[in-house]
Amino acid sequence: MIFRELDVRGAFAIDVEAHEDERGLFARTWSIEEISEQELEHPIVQCSTSFNRHRGTLRGMHYQVKPFEEGKYVRCTRGAIYDVVVDLRSDSPTYRQWDARELTAGNRRTLYVPPGCAHGFLTLEGNSEVYYQITAPYSSEHARGVRWNDPAFGISWPIKVQHIKKRDQHYPDFKQ
Repeated sequence: MIFRELDVRGAFAIDVEAHEDERGLFARTWSIEEISEQELEHPIVQCSTSFNRHRGTLRGMHYQVKPFEEGKYVRCTRGAIYDVVVDLRSDSPTYRQWDARELTAGNRRTLYVPPGCAHGFLTLEGNSEVYYQITAPYSSEHARGVRWNDPAFGISWPIKVQHIKKRDQHYPDFKQ
């Protein structure tokens, strides 16, 4: 596994080291040893999937507060997404900064979102599926969000948002 830290401190793009031959390929997508060496959150306590029928579907920007702050390992298993992480940790040197990567079924890349950061994605293709490995159980009482187009962050989305849940459209402006 190849780990590349993003502009958001503690967030990583994780690429596979594919071993290819005439049959196809084999690659490790999870190694507790390699994850531990990078000091990323584990263990995984929940896995989830998100299927998105339409191009231009936005999900996010979501996070959970203590004691249910969660780390997420996000991978696109079908289609393509633009995956975004925003640093909401006020003590972080990258506070209020964001970074994004394109995750596709073809590139097999995983994005690691550290606890204390918001996460969301925009589908670049219809029928995209996203697989999450999560380090804390979901708690609706601790679930929060920030608006995808909040000027406090200035996220640059690559295509027009066409499908979004009302809740995600109407989060108030971010306040420190």
